[in-house]
Amino acid sequence: MRELTEQELVRRGKLENFVEKGMDPFGHSFKQRDSYSQDIKDKYADVDHDKFEKMKDTATVAGRIMFIRKMGKASFFTIQDRKGTIQIYISINDVGEETYNLFKTEDIGDIVGVHGKIMKTKTGEVTIKCLEFTHLSKALRPLPEKFHGLQDKEERYRRRYVDLIMNEDSKKVAFTRPKVIRCIQNYLEQEYNFVEVETPILSSLMTGSNARPFLTHHNAQDIDMVLRIALELPLKRLLVGGMEAVYEIGKVFRNEGMDLKHNPEFTEMEAYLAYSDLDGMMEMTEGMFQKIANDVFGKMEFEFQGHTINLKGPWKRISMTDAIKEVTGIDFKKITDLDECIKLAEEHNIELLEHEKQYGHIINLFFEEFVEDTLIQPTFLYGHPIEISPLTKKNPEDPRFVDRFELFIAGSEFANAFTELNDPIDQLERFEAQAKEKEMGYDEAADVDYDYVEALEYGMPPAGGIGYGIDRMMMLFMEKDSIRDVMLFPLMKPQD
Repeated sequence: MRELTEQELVRRGKLENFVEKGMDPFGHSFKQRDSYSQDIKDKYADVDHDKFEKMKDTATVAGRIMFIRKMGKASFFTIQDRKGTIQIYISINDVGEETYNLFKTEDIGDIVGVHGKIMKTKTGEVTIKCLEFTHLSKALRPLPEKFHGLQDKEERYRRRYVDLIMNEDSKKVAFTRPKVIRCIQNYLEQEYNFVEVETPILSSLMTGSNARPFLTHHNAQDIDMVLRIALELPLKRLLVGGMEAVYEIGKVFRNEGMDLKHNPEFTEMEAYLAYSDLDGMMEMTEGMFQKIANDVFGKMEFEFQGHTINLKGPWKRISMTDAIKEVTGIDFKKITDLDECIKLAEEHNIELLEHEKQYGHIINLFFEEFVEDTLIQPTFLYGHPIEISPLTKKNPEDPRFVDRFELFIAGSEFANAFTELNDPIDQLERFEAQAKEKEMGYDEAADVDYDYVEALEYGMPPAGGIGYGIDRMMMLFMEKDSIRDVMLFPLMKPQD
């Protein structure tokens, strides 16, 4: 049993007093509210103090007490609602002795309702003169000290509810994220005629990406299942079915490590557009980022990871092999001998696992080691090796590579796009190659999805497809260095 602090004991004593008086300390509905703090302050900001004497404007607000200054028979306090804070003036002459004495028992953190006349103090602060006071809910724990709040980041993430109370910046992120999502939805639906859909979270196969899954078991059917690691294959089945332009925004789960850029549970958006291709996905992506920047944030430059990122187009486009050549001088496009690739890896201190002793894996490892961190401004990196892209159409000019791009900003991947593979024979061969890699010890390799191959055999139109990490996108737009700062409930290790 947790030992209560002195403040907590005092608050519980007040709770008992409420009960003794026949009052519910945790209140009931307060449907009278007709205004929010910031709306009132904005509306009356330019009204002179003297004009309020002739005005009879009133407002009813509700929120959490964040500050109290008691002064005998009159007091000031501040309440916080979803839009900000507003000052309240309460006097025994206006509300009566019984109500004023009730107010004096309130603590910082308690939730109350106030109806009153709008006024402005001599110092120019818009204030509500309380005429009716309603207790709504008792806070049994004190809030953190006003000027410091929750300073420990782990505690901020673990007790996000307190963080939202104490930190306006955290609240801003929480309210801005849905605006970004809505902007994305409007952009896709209005500009490209997309339809938003939902697909299963549970699957009997690990498909759509290379990642270690979370495992679970379905008791009724007695089958092992995984939480989805990507959204891809169900969405492309819908292209086969004729929906033509579909997207989903949803949670995916990867049983991997945690750092500033990764959380095992994260929000992904994938979109698939029939009759499009890689260039179409580039145009759509650049337009979407610029739409969000302009419509939600009103600017095109963002401070992110120590860099000023400019989202104005046109964005740079470069192949993976050319990017490696720019940094290392090695032109993998001209190399055809695998032994030469392995030797280059050894010379550059790149360790190869058994399944990585392939042309494409070596190129990818060179990119990750020498190039990835150098891509600061928005860059479309295209031309990935076929070995690391099992769901992508081969490049017609060089079948060692596929029509795929990744969007990099400040050295981080923000999107992954493809000219989608719609050849069922080729797709089955890619799946089987992945299965061989799994046999060689690569436990992140995808399973063979025969049902998906069957779907392709009915005919899937040529298409472009793309996936975005919504959380990482929010990091850029909110100018945050940690993914935990843009997720309301990041995964946390349980407390002892």
